[in-house]
Amino acid sequence: MKRKNKFGLVPKLILGIILGILIGSYLPDPIIRIVITFSSLFSEFLQFIIPLMILAFVTMGIADLTQGAGKLLGITALLSYGSTLIAGTIAFTVGINLFPSFISTDIIKTIGNPEEGMLKSYFTIELKPLLDVTAAVTLAFIMGLCISSLRHKEIGDTTYNLFNEFSKIINKVLDVAIIPLLPLYIMGTFANMTVSGQTFIILSVLWKVFLVVICLHLLYLLFLFVVSGSVGKKSPFKMIKNQIPGYLAAIGTQSSAACIPVNIECAKNNGVSKEIRNFVIPLCANIHMAGSMITITCCVTSVLLMNNMDTSLGIMVPFIMTLGIAMIASPGAPGGSIMAALPFLPMVGIGADSALASLLIALYIAQDSFGTACNVSGDDAIAVIVDTIYKKFIKKDTTAESPAEVAK
Repeated sequence: MKRKNKFGLVPKLILGIILGILIGSYLPDPIIRIVITFSSLFSEFLQFIIPLMILAFVTMGIADLTQGAGKLLGITALLSYGSTLIAGTIAFTVGINLFPSFISTDIIKTIGNPEEGMLKSYFTIELKPLLDVTAAVTLAFIMGLCISSLRHKEIGDTTYNLFNEFSKIINKVLDVAIIPLLPLYIMGTFANMTVSGQTFIILSVLWKVFLVVICLHLLYLLFLFVVSGSVGKKSPFKMIKNQIPGYLAAIGTQSSAACIPVNIECAKNNGVSKEIRNFVIPLCANIHMAGSMITITCCVTSVLLMNNMDTSLGIMVPFIMTLGIAMIASPGAPGGSIMAALPFLPMVGIGADSALASLLIALYIAQDSFGTACNVSGDDAIAVIVDTIYKKFIKKDTTAESPAEVAK
């Protein structure tokens, strides 16, 4: 999609944070409350959209995942989900052991409750969602599974097309109303946090988290290419070199989908057969979110530690496993993964419309380029593994469904 504005989302977000801090520091409370009122109204709208987003994207994700090359589909989906879970587990393990070294008890006591001392908006408009999040997720799974089983038989195609158009409508809302207004929403949140005296303390911790996240992205990519190189009998360092164009394209576009053509060419240079790269790369662009998982897990862990909240395995493991599935529902826009994760933040005690949630959105989008680059580059590593399995075990089976047919 072509964008006329030259000012990208990340600069806008950074500008929103800076303006929010300046507004909260120097303007009088009545002016600040105007900005806070907008943030409050936007939050209500966001909560209204989230269940519809989950219903649209999860339904289509499940319906689409059950199409295609039979065995290859199952193998690719399993590898992608497994990689995403491993990434989340590593991120949590590193975070829970490393973050306490710079998130001290003194910082925790100073931070307290970020919402204490914040100003109130002038007014609010209650906008109740049509569905609560649990109902939306349940209905999405039911509809997705049923549509996938009925497609090309009786009524499945009609219902599929209905949800396909519904998902495009929600994508349009996200692209036109949600994502562009996020910087203003973040500005209001940071203005309010500045008034309460929390902003600089929190940011002094989060920049260190940011550096840890980037390092984890790079180390996890090295791990993936070493594993795929071992399986495919290829040099991991040569594959990493071939992947550089895809990595840079992802940093520039912040979109896995936009990088598919470049990434397919990278897979070609890594020796992945045409039928496999045309099948796996577009599929993994939607279901393999290791980079996003690393970022969200680290950000959530740091926020929980800062607020002295529960970070036990009983809380985090179900969250990571659920998040791995939720990533399938993420829209193809900057910040899409964190938007898809919002409904599941209450699993760890963070309100989906709270100040802490907006803080997570800000930190996530600030590094979204690097997270997307990790997602995209990991797709090629998985393609090498799938291609090796295909050539050794599936291609010999003449009765197996041809993935080339699926790629058409």
